[in-house]
Amino acid sequence: MINIPKGTKDVLPSDSYKWHYIEKTVKSVAESFCVKEIRTPTFEHTELFLRGVGDTTDIVNKEMYTFNDKGDRSITLKPEGTAGVARAYIENSLYALPQPTKMYYITPVFRYERPQNGRLREHHQFGIEYFGSDSPLADIEVMLIAKSIFDKLGVKNIELNINSIGCPECRKQYNNALKAFLQNNFDKLCATCRDRFDKNPLRILDCKDDNCKMLLKDAPKVLDYLCEDCKNHHKAVCEGLDDLGIKYVVNPQIVRGLDYYTRTVFEFISNNIGAQGTVCGGGRYNNLVEQVGGSPCPAVGFGMGIERLMIMLANLELNLGYEKPIDVYIAPLSDDARKVAFRFANYLRGQGLSIEFDLMNRSTKAQMKYANKIGAKYVAIIGEDELKEESFTLKNMETGNSEKIKLVKEVLKEGN
Repeated sequence: MINIPKGTKDVLPSDSYKWHYIEKTVKSVAESFCVKEIRTPTFEHTELFLRGVGDTTDIVNKEMYTFNDKGDRSITLKPEGTAGVARAYIENSLYALPQPTKMYYITPVFRYERPQNGRLREHHQFGIEYFGSDSPLADIEVMLIAKSIFDKLGVKNIELNINSIGCPECRKQYNNALKAFLQNNFDKLCATCRDRFDKNPLRILDCKDDNCKMLLKDAPKVLDYLCEDCKNHHKAVCEGLDDLGIKYVVNPQIVRGLDYYTRTVFEFISNNIGAQGTVCGGGRYNNLVEQVGGSPCPAVGFGMGIERLMIMLANLELNLGYEKPIDVYIAPLSDDARKVAFRFANYLRGQGLSIEFDLMNRSTKAQMKYANKIGAKYVAIIGEDELKEESFTLKNMETGNSEKIKLVKEVLKEGN
């Protein structure tokens, strides 16, 4: 037997309705904000992620599925959605359209990492990307989209954490201050943080190692090193959230794991999906479009893990949708009835009904038992008597009541 690869998961027919429910919900919220869908390839040239995501991130260093194709080109399965959307924005000249360009996607992403609750090697993200606006209101609007999704799904106990990591200029000053603070304890940092110390010290704040967290307890805060423009932007974001009555926590530890972030970063955190409680994270990335080959362009967005979202909803015992019920089960009771019954099933499907038909040549008793098992609302029985009367017997499976109803001529006539 060939087993499924580690870190992947089948979505079985008995669970697919849950995915449909989530996808329908996030799409409807996005569309209420006039955000349109974009679909980018599952794989891209590796250079896109090296330049966009950053060669100091765990994703690029440890987690990407990268291979050479038959043309000896380095190809990578997308580890996140934003870089591909930025590439599409440039390549398709979307910047020439009236701005901002507002897009959403639902996509599989691939990361070679230790599988954990809600984080598989192939998992799925819903993402929002805004290009062209540097307004703090754009930051707030993408947060509003995420909040609206949680509200629509009935999630109550989720916390918005925000921070600002500034622009490259003010971040240089902060990185110097952070390195000076950690210098005497350098040898006590984990191996990953020691590697980050010179390459990207800001990422040390994102470390999950308990010892590193303790060493960072009194570390300088990036908010104290913001330049005037970044400080004003962060203040405007906070004031805008206050004006809307949206609760949030300013959390100096929020830095996000990707190099392209600038200024605003945020996470929606839940305590109902295990230790790693971030179910949605994002922020502003004003330099990404330029880094991957375009002209300077402000941008902001987020990614939301669908598997993690589903775990949170299940743990909270919230609605995950319902399987579409079967309207009518068609039960032919003889070989002669089977042709008419099959045409009848096809006719009813054309009327927009959900119809199941006996494909297993079950006995009458077995068909009724099966119809009950699959939850059919009604059973339409066609036997010899019904054929003579050009009718069918409709049985209400809830009440047990039956009535005979005439078949329409389209069903009786062969070739229709």
